[in-house]
Amino acid sequence: MADAEVIPIGSGGRPGRGSGRRTTPSAAARALAGPGNGKPKKPKVKTADSKASGTSGTDETVTQLPSDAVSGARVTEDGSTRSSSTRTESRGPDLGALAGLAGLDFAALEKAARDLFGADGERRIAEWFAFLRRRLTGEYEVDEFGFDSDLTDQILLPLLRPLAEKWFRVEVRGVENIPETGSALIVANHSGTMPLDGLITQLIVADHTNRPLRTLAADLVFRTPFVGEWSRKGGATLANNDDAERLLRQGNLVGVWPEGFKGLGKPFSERYKLQRFGRGGFVSAAMRTGVPIVPCSIVGAEEIYPLVGNLSSLARLMGVPYVPVTPFFPLLGPLGLIPLPSKWLIEFGEPIRTDEFPDGAADDPMLVFNVTDQVRETIQQTLYTLLVQRRSVFF
Repeated sequence: MADAEVIPIGSGGRPGRGSGRRTTPSAAARALAGPGNGKPKKPKVKTADSKASGTSGTDETVTQLPSDAVSGARVTEDGSTRSSSTRTESRGPDLGALAGLAGLDFAALEKAARDLFGADGERRIAEWFAFLRRRLTGEYEVDEFGFDSDLTDQILLPLLRPLAEKWFRVEVRGVENIPETGSALIVANHSGTMPLDGLITQLIVADHTNRPLRTLAADLVFRTPFVGEWSRKGGATLANNDDAERLLRQGNLVGVWPEGFKGLGKPFSERYKLQRFGRGGFVSAAMRTGVPIVPCSIVGAEEIYPLVGNLSSLARLMGVPYVPVTPFFPLLGPLGLIPLPSKWLIEFGEPIRTDEFPDGAADDPMLVFNVTDQVRETIQQTLYTLLVQRRSVFF
C-alpha cells in the first residue's frame, strides 16, 4: 500500500440501508439524559413585527434587530465599513451598532480585534456577537440526543484546536477515506489514561470533513456531573447498539473506541498493544445499517499520561475503573494533570464495506467475530507502521 499523504492541521461511503427497527433513543440513553434532554430544543421566538401586532412567533420565526440598531457601520468582506439604513434579516448583529448600544468605543474595539486576531478580527468578533445573540434569543437547536451543534462549533472545538495544533502537533493521514456524505462508523484504538484521543479525533474529523463526529461513550461518562452534560452537548451518546444504529440510519459519522476503559487504563508497559474489542457490537450495528467501517489508528496518546500504577482500592471505593498514578500525578497535584506534549499521528484506513453481507449477517456470531478481528488487526498493524515512521515521542 502506498504511503498516505501527510495533511497538516487546518486544511479541509455509502449511505446505510437502515433496518428501520427503532425510531427512538434507547431507554438507557433516555434515563442517562435526564428529564427533558431527549427532545430537540426549538424555542419560540417573537419577531419585532409579531410583537407589534400582538401575535406570538412560531418555531420558524427569526428575530430581527430594529432598523435603528442595524443602521450603523456594517463590516464588509474586505474589512472596510459602510453605513446602511436598509432593514434586512440579520445573519448576525452589526458590530458597530452593538458596540454603540453597549456604550463601547467601537474604534478601540476594532483596533483591539485587529491586534488580537489579525485582519479578520472584526469578522471573528461579529461571529461571537451573533453566537451570543442566538444563545440569548434561543435561535439554536438541540437534537433528540442532546447534541448542540452551535455550542460545539463555536466553543467546544475551538478550545481543543490549540491543543491539537500547538501542543500535540497532530499529523493526519488518509482523511480521504472518510465519506464526504452518508454514514460511516469510525473505529479507533483507545489510550492515554484520559480520553483526550476521542476529543482530538472529533476535532480532526470536523476540521477536515466539515461534518460532526457523533461519539459513543460509556455510561460512566454520563453519570459524572458536569462531564456528562457537556459530553452530550458535544455530540456523545451512550455506547449501545440501538443508539448507534439510530445515529447511523440518520446519516451521521459515528466514532467508537471498542477497547473502552481497558484501553485507557492499561499500563504504560503495554502501550500500543490493543486490548480486546468487546463482543463486536459495533460491527453488528454497521452490518445492520450497511455502512462502511473506517479503521482509525492513533499514535501519541499513549505518552500524554504514562500510567505506572493504579490505586485499585480507592478506585473500588469511588466506583471507577481505576485511579491512575503517573510520574507527575498525584505527586504534583493539579500540575500533574497537564498532558505531556507528545507527537501525534492519526491515520484513517481504507473503509471496510458491510453492505455486501447477506441479510441476517449481523446475527451470525462467527462472521461478526471475523470482521471485528479484521478491524482490530488493521488498526494494530497500522500502529506498528506509524511508530516506525515517528522520529521520536516528542518531535
